[in-house]
Amino acid sequence: QVQFVESGGGLVQPGGSLRLSCAVSRSIFIYTMGWYRQAPGKERELVASMWSSSTTTSYADSVKGRFTIFRNNAGTTIYLQMNSLKPEDTAVYYCNKNPPGSWGQGTQVTVSS
Repeated sequence: QVQFVESGGGLVQPGGSLRLSCAVSRSIFIYTMGWYRQAPGKERELVASMWSSSTTTSYADSVKGRFTIFRNNAGTTIYLQMNSLKPEDTAVYYCNKNPPGSWGQGTQVTVSS
């Protein structure tokens, strides 16, 4: 069972940046990984994916060009660089395999002036 611990969230003004981190309990080289988010009253959605090769990524239209998913060389930490943040990016962010397994606690991102 792979476990995930997300961190790096916080309060940021519109237009600002945050980098989220996800520590993984074992190397994820064999998995397709994703960052997901869930806003209040909404379904959890996949916002970024990275294939096991790490050379192929995909993004939801709502974050394309603003968010970047990447991992460290050891394959034990997944990152989500978020730039040009908007109020509608406010959500709890989670990392997981794609398709997902058990969820971590997530990290809250709030974009507000």
